Amino acid sequence: MGGPGGAGEAALAEECALALSYNGLAHAVMMVTPEDLEDFVVGFSLSSGLVASADDLYDIRLGGAGEARQAEIEIASRAFWALKQQRRQLAGTSGCGLCGVEALDQALPPLPVQPAVPLPPAAHLADLRPRIAEAQRLARHSGAVHAALYVDGTGALRLCREDIGRHNALDKLVGALARQRLAARDGFAVVTSRCSLELIHKALRAGLGTLVSLSAPTALSVDWARRHGLNLIHLPHHSAPRVYSPAPAREDRHP
Repeated sequence: MGGPGGAGEAALAEECALALSYNGLAHAVMMVTPEDLEDFVVGFSLSSGLVASADDLYDIRLGGAGEARQAEIEIASRAFWALKQQRRQLAGTSGCGLCGVEALDQALPPLPVQPAVPLPPAAHLADLRPRIAEAQRLARHSGAVHAALYVDGTGALRLCREDIGRHNALDKLVGALARQRLAARDGFAVVTSRCSLELIHKALRAGLGTLVSLSAPTALSVDWARRHGLNLIHLPHHSAPRVYSPAPAREDRHP
């Protein structure tokens, strides 16, 4: 063991615990890859519905080192009030048998239907897989990480964010888009991971118009994408892109 090419010399993905507190109130501890943490904090706050826009985030202070990190976030008073109300409601119902109802509301939240945007040109998808592989710096070095990327309206791959968690990778991308003031709906996002319902929620809250996945989506993800105006495309390894949302038009049948 540990010889040339052995496991003892293999590079491994980094991981740390990141504790997030909003206006001094502890909210969550997330296991993340310790890169682009400010992007993650912004994206997590937006895609989780904790703030309505990046303008509600007043300050982010990162601290700690190694495996234990902290993020102290100052948010607008209206956003903090809503956060406290949500936490108080969950705590108040946990002893009366209604906590399951609240959990369902969080798992299947009401989200607005967004205006449709055109599907991306086929040329922007043609060589996407090798371009993604080239952009994934951490994956080339250590593997075991997911990526979320942004392709702009010209087809240029503008952003790549990586993390051990697929949700975290998309949060980092959402945060980077917000911090760099890029128009999310002018291009599209790509995720290298399985496309679950939670990723659809995050994409909708972030205002993305199109989400491309390298793995097939779940049936519920497709249903939610169609109902809420999100373009959803699967990019298989060896076949043409599959557009799941909007729903394919049915051909008229004549006798």
